Amino acid sequence: MSEPFLIGDSMTGGYGKGPDILHDCTIAVDKGEIAVIVGPNGAGKSTGMKAVFGMLNVRSGAVRLGGEDITNLSPQDRVRKGMGFVPQTHNIFTSMTVEENLEMGGFIRTDDIYETIEQVYELFPILREKRNQPAGELSGGQRQQVAVGRALMTKPTVLMLDEPTAGVSPIVMDELFDRIIEVARTGISILMVEQNARQALEIADKGYVLVQGCNAHTGSGKELLADPEVRQSFLGG
Repeated sequence: MSEPFLIGDSMTGGYGKGPDILHDCTIAVDKGEIAVIVGPNGAGKSTGMKAVFGMLNVRSGAVRLGGEDITNLSPQDRVRKGMGFVPQTHNIFTSMTVEENLEMGGFIRTDDIYETIEQVYELFPILREKRNQPAGELSGGQRQQVAVGRALMTKPTVLMLDEPTAGVSPIVMDELFDRIIEVARTGISILMVEQNARQALEIADKGYVLVQGCNAHTGSGKELLADPEVRQSFLGG
C-alpha cells in the first residue's frame, strides 16, 4: 500500500504549552480526492487541520506531503511546498478589490499570475463581474469564493478549507460544493472541515469523524453515511 499524498500521521498535540487536543489522530488525503473532517463541536476538527498546516505543536506523530516529512516546516514553508489554506474567518482583504485579493494570493510566485486569475474567474464567474469591487461589499458566499480563489493563486497541490460553507444559504452551499468538486477534478487534493456533515460526506471520497481529538470513524463518504452509528450520533439519525 502506497502512502496517501498528504498525511497527518498519529498526531498528538495542542496550542502552545496548553493541553493536548489531538490524541493519536490521523488525517490523510490522496491526489485529486476530497477528504472531509466532521464531528461534534469541540471535537478538534479545525485543530486537526491546523496541525496538518503547521499552526500548532505536534508533540508526536508526523506530517508528510508527497512522501517528504514536513512536520517541522512553518506554515509559510508549507505554502511553498504546495499547501493552500483557507481559514474560516478573516480570510479576505475587505478593503481591496476582488482582483487585488487574487493578486495578493500570487505573491510568492515569480511567473505570470494572470493565467491563474483567468482560471479562477472561469471557476467563479461572479468574481469576474465584481473584479473591481471591494471584497468587503460582497455577499458571504461570494467572499468565500474570493478566499478559495486567493488560495488557488499559489497553484497548490493540496487545498485546505476550514468550514467553507459556514453562514451561507443552502443554495450557496450546494454551489460551493460543486466548485470544490471541480477543483478536485483538476488533480488538487481537498481537505475540508465541515459542519454540514451529511452534505459534505455526500461529496467526500474519504471521511473522518473526530470525537475529542481522536479518530472515531474513518471510511469513504458513502460508508460513513450508511453507518448506523455515525448516522445516529452525528447526522441526526
